[in-house]
Amino acid sequence: MSTLKTVLVTGGAGFIGSAVIRLLMAETDVRVVNVDKLTYAASGTALRDIEDSNRYVFEQADITDAAALNRIFGTHDPDAVMHLAAESHVDRSIDGPEDFIQTNIVGTFRLLQAARQHLDTLDKARAAAFRFHHISTDEVFGSLGDDGMFTEETGYDPRSPYSASKASSDHLVRAWGETFGLPIVVSNCSNNYGPFHFPEKLIPLMIIKGLRGEPLPVYGDGQNVRDWLYVEDHARALWTVLSQGVAGESYNIGGHNEMANLTVVETICDLLDRHAPPLAGGRSRRDLIAFVTDRPGHDFRYAIDAAKIERELGWTPRETFESGIEKTVKWYLEREDWWGPLATRTGLSRVGTTGKTG
Repeated sequence: MSTLKTVLVTGGAGFIGSAVIRLLMAETDVRVVNVDKLTYAASGTALRDIEDSNRYVFEQADITDAAALNRIFGTHDPDAVMHLAAESHVDRSIDGPEDFIQTNIVGTFRLLQAARQHLDTLDKARAAAFRFHHISTDEVFGSLGDDGMFTEETGYDPRSPYSASKASSDHLVRAWGETFGLPIVVSNCSNNYGPFHFPEKLIPLMIIKGLRGEPLPVYGDGQNVRDWLYVEDHARALWTVLSQGVAGESYNIGGHNEMANLTVVETICDLLDRHAPPLAGGRSRRDLIAFVTDRPGHDFRYAIDAAKIERELGWTPRETFESGIEKTVKWYLEREDWWGPLATRTGLSRVGTTGKTG
């Protein structure tokens, strides 16, 4: 049973962060402080159902702002931090890496400093129970060949500005644990998908373009492999790590759903053909698939070995890819009110192939 009373969540208006907060509000009794800058990727409605709760507080702040962080820690006196705030889109990191350096590295440093200072104000019992949970990605491990899986002992080998910035933040978190005694836990996850996923990412992009009958751009030959994790399964895993994980440990979180990108897109096409209005002439949406120039540094394969979190903390995913992707497609079919304005604003282009959007 967790003794945590107040949890500070950074990036809580984002895709994974909002899923975490919805879970915390629905399945625990903790008080949640959501710290978010509200960048382009934030959702204004993902937390609408809980924003009036007396257990929920929103603080609009940039995690690179040390003064704002110190004020927030002093005001809300958290028992734990779940650090999800990050620039996360690989393509955008290719076109504009500086934001990734600032948010993912400098921002993590500032947050660690604020948490360290806050830890010094806690009594012995609360300090022992305090946790700083850093949420990261499997992309820090680099690229796999046809065989093997990432474990918690896999060496780091980041290949993109995004993954390099996340690798840097992972190292900072572990260093603050070793050097300053900050009680940290780190988790590295595979690719997430599900409701409220920003439209520029692969799965929502394919759903929306397929629904509209537009070309479906697939990088290279579509054989790059990812391990897919339903976002609500990930949210449960993150709470499990925070509330049960051992300080100083790392936990890999994966969905046991390795799949080539082309197979993912073809699955989405088939679900849209089944559940959405038909295309003109009764064409299959598979006919919309268009192979485009691969992006620079495109890792071939990611695969997570999640045996440790299953063995030590008892977490396993509830959704298969088949069940999760059908739920996701149906959600997007029902929620054009959410993604429509975002799609209009972003133009639904894939970036990172030539140094320019489009």
